[in-house]
Amino acid sequence: MKEKNVVTKIQVYSYTELTDDDKKLVDLAKEATNASYAPYSHFHVGAALRLENGVMIKGANQENAAFPAGLCAERSACFNAGSNYPDVPIETIAVIAVQNGEVVEDPCSPCGVCRQALLEFETRAGKPMQVLLAGRDTIYRLQSVKDLLPLSFTEF
Repeated sequence: MKEKNVVTKIQVYSYTELTDDDKKLVDLAKEATNASYAPYSHFHVGAALRLENGVMIKGANQENAAFPAGLCAERSACFNAGSNYPDVPIETIAVIAVQNGEVVEDPCSPCGVCRQALLEFETRAGKPMQVLLAGRDTIYRLQSVKDLLPLSFTEF
C-alpha cells in the first residue's frame, strides 16, 4: 500500500493586510449579499470576480422553494462572466456570507458544485484563479481553485 498526502496552502490575512484591489473585491462581494434571495436558509452569500481585463462582476445566491432550482453566488457571478466575457479569464474570486445581518465569523467556502464549476473556468483559462474567502475578521487566500478541490475531475 502507498499513501498520498494532499496539502492545501492557505494564506490567512486580515482585511487591512489585503491589497487595495482585493479590498475592493471583498467589499463588492459583501455588497452583493444585499441582492441575495435567501428566504429559506437566511444565509446570504455574495461573490465578486475580477477579470483579467479589470472588469468586476458580482453574484448572489438565489434560493427557490424547489431547492435544486436555486443558484449559488459563485456560479451566479461566473456564469455572468462566461456569458458576457467568454474569453476573458477570471483572475480572482471573493466570497463572503452574511447571516442575521452580520458577516459570518469564519470564511465561507464554496459548495462542491461551485468548486467544480470554478475549476472548469480555471481550466478553460489555462491559468490559476485566486480565491479569497472572507469571514468577519479573517480572510483566506488560495492560489488556485485546485486548492479547494485537490482530487478534481477536469477531463476525461
